Amino acid sequence: MKNISVIGGGTMGNGIAHVFAQFGFDVTLIDVQPAALEKALQTIANNLDRQVKKGALTEEDKAATLGRIRTTTSIAEGVALADLVVEAATENVGLKLKIFGEMDQAAPATAILATNTSSISITQIAAATKRPTQVIGMHFMNPVPVMKLVEVIRGYATSDAVTAQIMELSRQLEKVPVEVNDYPGFVANRILMPMINEAIYTLFEGVSGVEEIDTVMKLGMAHPMGPLQLADFIGLDVCLSILRVLHDGFGRPHYAPCPLLVNMVTAGKLGAKSGEGFYKYTPGSKELVVAYKR
Repeated sequence: MKNISVIGGGTMGNGIAHVFAQFGFDVTLIDVQPAALEKALQTIANNLDRQVKKGALTEEDKAATLGRIRTTTSIAEGVALADLVVEAATENVGLKLKIFGEMDQAAPATAILATNTSSISITQIAAATKRPTQVIGMHFMNPVPVMKLVEVIRGYATSDAVTAQIMELSRQLEKVPVEVNDYPGFVANRILMPMINEAIYTLFEGVSGVEEIDTVMKLGMAHPMGPLQLADFIGLDVCLSILRVLHDGFGRPHYAPCPLLVNMVTAGKLGAKSGEGFYKYTPGSKELVVAYKR
């Protein structure tokens, strides 16, 4: 593989593009919004600067990485020469099915079509294409340039050869791939989201406060970040979407999203990306100020 196309210029998409380009692949980053592409390139440049300051890369490495990334607003143009397409658009079933239909039409017949979805069925996504054996999940963790894990999710029809190829490709990116099967939430979010949801319920029911809940989990369970801060970092809207997929998929009551989470998302309090969730976030500051008050 040499030519990689990444659909979506947001947090995950620009991180995935960054990593592939850093490891020598030619990357086409695709987004329908030109402003999103400009922001993505700036984010990649800023993250590469951090790597240079830490001594992990040279200025020459940074320039070479940026030189391997081109951008376009056209899916058809962007995937025309792809060996692998990684979709990293918003966690919305309808949108992903539409994108995969377009990808299937425009990408070479030999191309593998991957999705960075954190919970949506790979089998359902593959059904929108005429190449289900070549559709796979490639779930990177945020921030992509830092986190080592990649969940490699096999759909019902995903071939052994494609799975092996994506496992090896992940290792070329110096990631640690873990093969999992296609059930709601896969492994990471099936385990993580009920914990986050229970932390929100603990707050909602007045058992304890935001900082107190996070402190218990950090100091008592050795978590590097408390579940409420982590929810803010993931995005409360993303957490809600994943919980709904889990609840619909399994029908178990403990996956039902906490009403507080639903209300916060409805009110536009999405966490770090909106400037406020359980905490308030100020650009350029790492200080956490509790935002949620009963």
